[in-house]
Amino acid sequence: MREKLSKPIDVVQTPINQLTPNIQKSTEPLIKIDNQHPRIFTQPVYYQQQIAHSLQSIYVRQNVLALLLDALVLLPDSYSLILYDGFRPIEVQQYLFRHFAEQITRQQPGFTKDTIFNETLKYVAFPKIGQEHLLPHLTGGAVDITLGDVNGKALDLGTAFDEMSAKSATCYFEQHPDENKAALNHRRLLYHCLTTVGFTNYAEEWWHYDFHNIAWARRVNANEAKYGAIEANVKNHLIKEYRYL
Repeated sequence: MREKLSKPIDVVQTPINQLTPNIQKSTEPLIKIDNQHPRIFTQPVYYQQQIAHSLQSIYVRQNVLALLLDALVLLPDSYSLILYDGFRPIEVQQYLFRHFAEQITRQQPGFTKDTIFNETLKYVAFPKIGQEHLLPHLTGGAVDITLGDVNGKALDLGTAFDEMSAKSATCYFEQHPDENKAALNHRRLLYHCLTTVGFTNYAEEWWHYDFHNIAWARRVNANEAKYGAIEANVKNHLIKEYRYL
């Protein structure tokens, strides 16, 4: 298993299957990550950035938490998992799309509106009302995650979380292995321990993993996704109640 966790990551392409799978709309509950394991840490970055409607705790579907616990069995004891985000309210998704688009506009003043929109889509799903099931984080089946040491200090994975850069692509260091060997090895370890237990990775972001939502179903060519979107009532940055859309 140690050899498997250190092997190269295959170059991941955009999934060919762009059809929308059927959705079971599972009522599997959201679980707040809170001391379930001494090697799972949380850093709710959007709450730390004081974004309106953000959550001060990380919530995921029950079986997503189970898979994270399975991944820790594979992960050597000197490492931990750090969660940056899980379930994400629609208001936060809307803010992030605007924010990323504004950043790209400043960085690339020559880009057309269409180019800015398409570039933003690499990093944030478009929050279109009526198509919430297509937003991975709204399902509770997506996690933004990194590796840490046993004390929960984040390790070097080559870029900052949410960095809009070619280096954020999961396989970047597979193609540039001498640029940052520590990041290369850490990405391999994170990728293999999570995909072995059932997650899939979004190729443009080394930190983003999915399970049983539409993004996951497309990557594994499944005809059905288990997790649809969830609408949450958020007060004081905590989920007070939620319903399945």
